[in-house]
Parts: sequence; structure tokens; C-alpha cells
Amino acid sequence: MRRILSLAAAILFLFAGYAAAEGQKAPDFIMEGFDGENSTRRWDSNLFFKRMEEQTGISFEFREHNQYSSWQNRKQEITSGTDLPDVLFKAELESGEIRDMYGAGVLIDLKPLLEANAPDLWKLLQEDPEAMAAVTMPDGAIPALPAFNELQNNDVMWINTKWLSRLGLEAPADAEGLKKVLTAFRDGDPNGNGKKDEVPLAFISMWELRFLGHAFGITDNDYYISAKDGKVTSSLASEQNRAFLSWLHELWEEKLIDRRGFSMADSMRQITDENAAIPYGIIMSSSPLTVIPAKSLSQYELLLPLQYNGERKYRDLAGHIAGGTFAVTRRCKEPEKLVRWVNLLYTEAGALMAQYGLEGQEYNFREDGLWEWAEDMNTVTQEILTERTIGTGGASVPGISPSAFQTLYSDAEAREDISQLLAFRQYTVLPYPPVIMDKEDEQEAARIQKDLSAYAETAMARFVTGDVPLDDEQWEIFCRTVDEKGLQKIIGIFQKYLKN
Repeated sequence: MRRILSLAAAILFLFAGYAAAEGQKAPDFIMEGFDGENSTRRWDSNLFFKRMEEQTGISFEFREHNQYSSWQNRKQEITSGTDLPDVLFKAELESGEIRDMYGAGVLIDLKPLLEANAPDLWKLLQEDPEAMAAVTMPDGAIPALPAFNELQNNDVMWINTKWLSRLGLEAPADAEGLKKVLTAFRDGDPNGNGKKDEVPLAFISMWELRFLGHAFGITDNDYYISAKDGKVTSSLASEQNRAFLSWLHELWEEKLIDRRGFSMADSMRQITDENAAIPYGIIMSSSPLTVIPAKSLSQYELLLPLQYNGERKYRDLAGHIAGGTFAVTRRCKEPEKLVRWVNLLYTEAGALMAQYGLEGQEYNFREDGLWEWAEDMNTVTQEILTERTIGTGGASVPGISPSAFQTLYSDAEAREDISQLLAFRQYTVLPYPPVIMDKEDEQEAARIQKDLSAYAETAMARFVTGDVPLDDEQWEIFCRTVDEKGLQKIIGIFQKYLKN
């Protein structure tokens, strides 16, 4: 293998020399990254990089990956220092990978370079303490840069407003109001087909049902913890959770939530016939399109969080920061140039170019102030998004997401959905801020969570279905077992990293 690599290196050296002899500029840096599973985009011919080169004078030799497994393996090689590139782009580095690469001396600390070379990014970090904390190591270093996106996917409630209108109902405002609406959906034949085939609320798994816990003040994350005022707590063994599970059991017994929800997959419940009667009143999902055909999308609107004690709060699934999108390795001799290059993506003009192209070429503004694509949608998906921009794909692009621009899109339905998602965000809370843990703590937390989740999710689902009665004896067993499986230990681990 070493002999093959040496031969390849020799060929590349000869090619570089030939190009220089012919007057062609050799690439300035080697860029490596992941564009998404089975992506058809070619970085070496993509117009985005050519436009960036025109603005910055910087060119790249590309090592692009489009298979998730191969990129995971390659990241392990990079951690060991094998055949390093200069820069990692759309890198999808997990916090543990950033920690390990930085600890191994593979990634350099970019923080000393940011204020002078990336003023736009530095300003964003200074104004957003949560983002600063998310990218900062315990020793103060910043080895990888983030993407800012106010429209990160979340698991939310989409309500059938056509059914509300037909039954003369208002959108529910709290748990009691939701039960009344679901009851009307069950009994009122809102899809008008004369059959009692309505599914008042569709969900998949106990994990998804837990998002309804916000109606009882519960917004814990997947580790069953949340942080407030410098203290980490859990609602898992609380009376709040017991009340929430009792309420879910009532909905289950009265057939107000999907009786197939604990055994169903999206592919099984998806409706592909555009003329079929829609059976769903409320869909819990990141988008109704995971379940219904596009033709029926206009029936659904995002339901605001339900009130609890006069407040609306909803769990933020991913937050607005995607870390590990851009990093520079020790191989790079002029890292400040790469930092200046990426700073463009933290400006509105650079972000628009990365995700939409250029005004007058890929899109145009109309007289009414809205913008539209310059080509038909087939050309947009087959050419503009793959050959002229870099924003789509399975990994986040470093930079910002221009949400104001998205709200000006000419398609009314898409524009409305974006506006609703932005409005919804004012009610979301991130249960625990993103942090980079020590390797031992991260592994211990993951070990506990795996065992704890396997038990808790199954036990709570059995309370919901009534397979196990939610009486004092069984609740005591549940609370004792989650502690035995490490709930207090996991609270203690997360408390260590919580900054007051």
C-alpha cells in the first residue's frame, strides 16, 4: 500500500511540475471533506469554488467524499495524522472528533486568527455566548468553526387546519384544549369520507411522543436532562413526568393517538396517492411531507407549543449551531489565508452565493420584492444546486443561513412554512448547551444513556399503552430503576461542564 501511495504521490508531483511549466497555477491548498451520502456534486468543477477563487485568489486541490462510511474511516486516518489535507470543509466533525484531532495535534487553534482575519465570524461569536461555548475547548482553543442556522430541523406538531375549519374549531392552546380537538377529529368525520378512519394524532415511537411533554413543562434532551440557572436536573422520575404519562394513557385509551405509533415507520404510514383522503389530524414530524403528498401540504400549519403555567416552551432538538464544519490542519503553512477565505461565508453575500448563487444569474428579485429562481425547478435541482452552489448535501456548510432572504421566496407555501418555523423558534429552548467533554466523560455519558434509554423508553411506552399500570408501586419501581441505571451519574457528568 505504501508503494502505491508513493507512486501516486510521484505522479502528482510530476503533474504539478508540468502544470507549472505550462504556466498554470498549482492549487494553493488541499481541501478535504464530505458532501453527503451519494452526492453527485463535483467540487473540482463547482461554480461556487471558482467564484470564491475570483474573490480571494485562493485555489484548491479537492478530496471529496460522498459515502458516509468512507468519510468516517477517513476521519479516523486524519486523527492519526495520515496524509493530511490543509483544510477540512463540510467536515461533519463531532465534538469528540474535534477533541481527539486537536489533542493529537492534527488540528490547529484558530482562535488567535479570528479577530484579524475573520471579523464577521468573530462578531457573531462575540454576540452569541452559546455559539462561542459550543466551539471552544476547555483550554480556550477553537479548533473547528460552526454553521449558524436558525431553521435547524425539529420534531414539531403540524395540525390539519382544513379539519379545524370544517369542524369550527380553534387551534388548541394547552393539553386540555388538545384533547378536545383530538376528540373532535376522532368523531366528526373531518376528512368527509363517511368512514371512522381518522388518526387524530400521528407519531412514531416514545422518543417522539416525549416532545409532547412540553405541555407539562418537560423539555429534557435525549440524556433526560436539562439545565437552568446553573443547575442540571431531570424530569424523568418527577411527578410532572408521571402526570404527562397518565395523560398520554388517557389519549391512548380513547384512541386519540395512533395505536400503531409504537410499531410504525414513516415509510409504512406515508400516503403516496394524491387523491386519497388524508387521515391525519396532527402529524408529529420535521415536515408533513414525510407523511403526506405535496398536494395536501397546504392543509397543514405548524402548531404553536402548548401552554404550561401560562408559558409556551418547546424542546429545541439541535440548536442553531452545527459545529465542526471547517478546520485547518498542522500541514497548512498559511492558515490565516484560509480563515480569511471562510470568513466570506459568514457574510450575507457569501452565504447567498454558497446556497443560492448570484442575483441576476441563479435568481432574480421581482418588482414585488420577492425572489424567484432564474431557471425551471428541474434545472434548479439538477444543475444550480449541484453545479453552482455548495449549500445542499448531507453536511453543513460553514457560515450563516440567510433566513431573511428565505422569507422572501416567491413560492407562497414555502414562504409561509419558513415564516412559521422562524416564529416557532421564539418558543424553543435548548435543554443543555453544546459543550466539548473529556473523552472519558463523553464515553461514560454515552454508555449510561444507551442503557438508561433502552429501559426508560420501553417502560414509559408500556405505561402509555396500559401494559403496566401507572400505580404507586410501578412508579416507584420505575424511579428506582432509572437511578440504578445511572440517571444521577449522568446528571453529575453534565453538571461538571455547565458554566454558571
